[in-house]
Amino acid sequence: MKRRSSKLSKLSISSKFILRTCLVLCIVLIFISFRYKEAFHPVKTFAGNLITPMQKGLNTVGNYIADKLDAFQDIKQLASEKERLEKEVENLKASNISLVKDQYELDSLRALYSVGEKYADYPKVAAHVTSKDSNSYYNIFTIDKGTNDGIEVDMNVLAGNGLCGIVIEVGKNYARVRSIIDDASYVSGMFLKTSDTCDVKGDLKLLDSGYILVEAISTDAKIDENYEVVTSLISDKYLPGILIGFISNIELDSSNMTKRAYLTPVVDFEHLEEVLVITKLKEPLEELSEKDISDRILEQAASLNDTNRATVSEQLNSSLSSKNKVASILNQISKLSKEDQIALKEQLDALLNSESRDENTP
Repeated sequence: MKRRSSKLSKLSISSKFILRTCLVLCIVLIFISFRYKEAFHPVKTFAGNLITPMQKGLNTVGNYIADKLDAFQDIKQLASEKERLEKEVENLKASNISLVKDQYELDSLRALYSVGEKYADYPKVAAHVTSKDSNSYYNIFTIDKGTNDGIEVDMNVLAGNGLCGIVIEVGKNYARVRSIIDDASYVSGMFLKTSDTCDVKGDLKLLDSGYILVEAISTDAKIDENYEVVTSLISDKYLPGILIGFISNIELDSSNMTKRAYLTPVVDFEHLEEVLVITKLKEPLEELSEKDISDRILEQAASLNDTNRATVSEQLNSSLSSKNKVASILNQISKLSKEDQIALKEQLDALLNSESRDENTP
């Protein structure tokens, strides 16, 4: 065994020797092929016919493998790109939701600012709606402001483009509001163009059609579709001149003594987030002295728009009682021009002084 292994070791040829031998052989064959082209032509043809199909097959297999590798690489890159794009889409969705929310809040604040500017003469406090009763409308809801912020019961609440409701309950840091759509709500209204009075009543069932009810309209009232209804000057709790909505479907009521109509509120009572609370209470007229009545009327008139105003001399000289005269004057005050206000004050003073003298006469 030892002898055989020793013979094999002696017969082993190094790899370098084989490489050099092959290299020399190739050089010699190249030289011969160029030197004796014609003689080696059959050999070259035979070799080409033998090797070309094998080369084509190898190329086909190689190209197939290369294509598969490229496709695999593309799939891998596409998967990575898809994952990156999905993350980017999620980030964009989150950003879009945030932008939509910001835009909605901005629009809501702009609307709140607009209604605040519309009633700039009244002091106001902004509040967020924190909860509501269990139905689709904000007929009774809670806000995050209370007595610590100067909120009191019977303060008027604004939203959208006009009157939203009135405060019915107050805590230190919260308040509950009854909106004008609630079944228990009653607002003394007035048509802005004609000063005819009416009663605006909440009706949740009717609100499903987008309306609330307007009653007690005089049959002589010259009103038409889409007339504006605002809070009346003789309302006991609501400040004057606040827009409530627009009327439609005017008709005689069942008694044929008065008219009734539907009113479309200017507030969206399905979507309320922010409101304005007017931190000023309506002073009951009966608590004012006769000396302050005319000044009080002029103060209320200053809170109204200057459009479509006219004199109220006929109301002052009518054959009504003193209390009814004041009510009629309040109903017509929205038609006064600024120039007529001085004359009105003088006429009121004269009227009250004459009645005072009549009462003192034995």
